Amino acid sequence: MRVLITGGCGFIGSNFIRYFNSKHAYYKILNVDKVTYAGNLENLKGLERKGNYHFVRADISCTSVMRRIFEKFRPETVINFAAETHVDRSIMSPAPFIKTNVIGVGVLLNLALKYNVQKFFQISTDEVYGSILHGSFREDSPLDPSSPYAASKAAADALVISYYKTHGLPTLITRSSNNYGPYQFPEKLIPLVILNVLNNKKVPVYGDGMNVRDWLYVEDNCEAIDLVFHDGKIGEIYNIGGENELTNLFVVKFILKKLNRPENLITFVKDRPGHDRRYSLSLNKIRRQIGWHPKASFGAGLRKTIDWYRKNQKWLKITQSGEYRDFYKKHYSRLGLKEF
Repeated sequence: MRVLITGGCGFIGSNFIRYFNSKHAYYKILNVDKVTYAGNLENLKGLERKGNYHFVRADISCTSVMRRIFEKFRPETVINFAAETHVDRSIMSPAPFIKTNVIGVGVLLNLALKYNVQKFFQISTDEVYGSILHGSFREDSPLDPSSPYAASKAAADALVISYYKTHGLPTLITRSSNNYGPYQFPEKLIPLVILNVLNNKKVPVYGDGMNVRDWLYVEDNCEAIDLVFHDGKIGEIYNIGGENELTNLFVVKFILKKLNRPENLITFVKDRPGHDRRYSLSLNKIRRQIGWHPKASFGAGLRKTIDWYRKNQKWLKITQSGEYRDFYKKHYSRLGLKEF
């Protein structure tokens, strides 16, 4: 099978490619990534030596470039991880989110139609549902995004659904809760807290810290995506959650305790605009239809995550300094578009 994976240098995308390749080594994988600040070639170091894996640097919103890639690679399936994802950045500057998350998805959908792709898989987020104080969102719950990021992902989901209904394009969508684990860029809560604590820096917490998120270990998400990819019903949406609903303040204190640091490192800061109070997903559908359930407890997943960041200080240094982008420029000819 020829699988085009977009956004594969990011946090979830790179974890998925490693997982997917280990499970399906006979699949031919083309990873297309723009390699922005949060996309890192170091995340997939070593895979370039495998004959079934290829990487191309490209922007999914550039029609001409993506057309050449589709023409050359002829993917049978597309899995789209490519997205701008940081809520704070979307509030300050929404344009890149609209370009990648909406226009880029439109480009991919049009090309998927033109080249008769057999399956188009959109990776989405629980943030499209908005906040819920009681109960849990089902896949048919109305969308009520609160941030430009969430709105751009909701728009992308709507586009994917429309191409299924209008053109009969075989589509799948998954909406996952907050992921954590190895290779996550340290602007998101858990890696930011770990990094700050390891460096004895203050840990900022928005508002009163009582915002609730459901934490999903990234490898569990990768397993769920793989199962939905192979066994999901075309045209359907599947929620993926970790069943670990915790307040941000609890998460921060938990990390401080694990690293034997005092709670006086916590500093409360002004809440961000449109900050959703609680996310919660019903997993009844994916349990019933796919037979999947999360495996990692928050404690076990966090221990593995902390250990990974402790052991990968070089990755942190390279990621924060942007050295990997210089590495890419130096080795462009070797890592660029290949004969497939």
